[in-house]
Amino acid sequence: MKFKTLAILTILPILFFAACDSKSDKNQKTTINSAEKQFSLNTINNSQINISLNQDKINLKDINNKIVLLNFFTTWCPACKVEISNLVQIQEAYKNDIVVVGILLEEFKTNEEINELLKSYNVNYTVTNSGEAFELAKSLGGIKAIPTTFLIDKHGTFFQKYTGLVPNEMLEIDIKKLLEK
Repeated sequence: MKFKTLAILTILPILFFAACDSKSDKNQKTTINSAEKQFSLNTINNSQINISLNQDKINLKDINNKIVLLNFFTTWCPACKVEISNLVQIQEAYKNDIVVVGILLEEFKTNEEINELLKSYNVNYTVTNSGEAFELAKSLGGIKAIPTTFLIDKHGTFFQKYTGLVPNEMLEIDIKKLLEK
């Protein structure tokens, strides 16, 4: 009986993380509608991130010459919470080269509610809480699963899209490729 319980408890986490499908699709290209689009996302610190999309380029207006990680997440998603911890580590390790931006895909959350979660994870990167996040996600081809993360090079070109929980090792390999360019 104990063996069955132990087996079930061992298999469940494996199935959970496998369901997130963190494998990236190298052949999947992020497509953006051809007309330029502008987005102004409010952050939980009452500032704004201005983003423009044009064909296969993305421009974060106040972020120049840095690699950008855009992470679409929700507060209720267990895989998102694990990824928050990973992104905190990435932001700390590459703070001079990378900007991580968390984009909340959830309605009716107050900044105070979000801050409570972020404080528990010692989040050291910018997080948005804006209705325009849904329009941005749609313009990026839609978000099929959460978390979804986009890795963008210093020139605003999409380098990689990750669906599901991404291991830090995978992110670091791709980040190092971009830093070597």
